[in-house]
Amino acid sequence: MARGVSLPAALVRGAGFAALWVVLIGTGNMPTGLATAAAAAWLSLHLLPPGELRLRPLALPGLALRFAWRSLLAGWDVARRAFDPRLPLRPGFVAYRVGLAPGPARSAFAALSSLLPGSVPTGEDGDAIVYHCLDVAQPVAAQLAEEEAALRRALVGARDA
Repeated sequence: MARGVSLPAALVRGAGFAALWVVLIGTGNMPTGLATAAAAAWLSLHLLPPGELRLRPLALPGLALRFAWRSLLAGWDVARRAFDPRLPLRPGFVAYRVGLAPGPARSAFAALSSLLPGSVPTGEDGDAIVYHCLDVAQPVAAQLAEEEAALRRALVGARDA
């Protein structure tokens, strides 16, 4: 176990990796699954020790549904633009000043926002994440602010930048 890591934290990570094993592989080879889960938990505790950031389990379904709905809408918009003979695109870059401090919460936000069609984070500029967007005339910053607020509702301990 990693130095300074509590047994409950190690057990939660191990149980999470074991559950992932069951979802992906099934229960047929559980000795290998448990050994893999234990190794993954040990490695994850060394690479990313538990910190102040925690998930609110009851908020995760809402975040997942929001993400799925927003992805569907954005995907539809991208497809509509791709098949429009006029190709109504105004590509460019938008800098979004993220309110999350550098670390796991900001990384989670960048990963979450990178999965939404139409914009992709390309780097950071101080407190801002720079996004390449298909249409800079859209309210990209406002949409990103909504996504950040939704992620904040699912996290406990997310510090401001």
